Amino acid sequence: MNSPDPKDPLVLDARTLPRRPGFMITVTRTSPAPAGLGVAMARVPEGSPIELDLRLESVLEGILVSGTADLEVSAECSRCLDPVEWHEDVELTELFRYPSTDARGAVVEEVDESEDPLPEVQDDLIDLRPVLRDAVVIDLPLAPLCSEECLGLCPDCGFRLAEDPQHEHDTFDPRWAALVSLAEQDDQATRPDDPDVSTPE
Repeated sequence: MNSPDPKDPLVLDARTLPRRPGFMITVTRTSPAPAGLGVAMARVPEGSPIELDLRLESVLEGILVSGTADLEVSAECSRCLDPVEWHEDVELTELFRYPSTDARGAVVEEVDESEDPLPEVQDDLIDLRPVLRDAVVIDLPLAPLCSEECLGLCPDCGFRLAEDPQHEHDTFDPRWAALVSLAEQDDQATRPDDPDVSTPE
């Protein structure tokens, strides 16, 4: 497993945190957003600032990271497709376990067969990228709206219904096509050929 890059602003250095339960340090920093952070219709623009306000607590199993990530969200309204932007405070909480060691203190590689293995502290470094990605995916709406009152677009022509809420089309059920055709044929059969000839009373 490759060690995280200590120069990456989304990598936390835990060397100043004693490995004894009860100790804590705080981390406040700004990091550019990585690529691919978001869901289908809402995403964090790559390179936009993410304000991290975190607490690292030493616990028996490892290091508990908690806090918030204040980030920009760029989205499209799921009804009218207009662009929407807002700030989102994403809650972060994750336990990073210490790597297993032998009696001499050497790191021992172990296979974690659990369905949701805990992330690991690597060389006293904590990589926030997977945790941040998971938190953003859970927090962002799958169907964002520009407003709860958004009327969306006409499904037939794409007209913005906010401009005319009474906009509508004559609808026709194709299942009635055969019946309409028979009615038109019957109407033509009973109509006089010469419109000038009146029907005797």
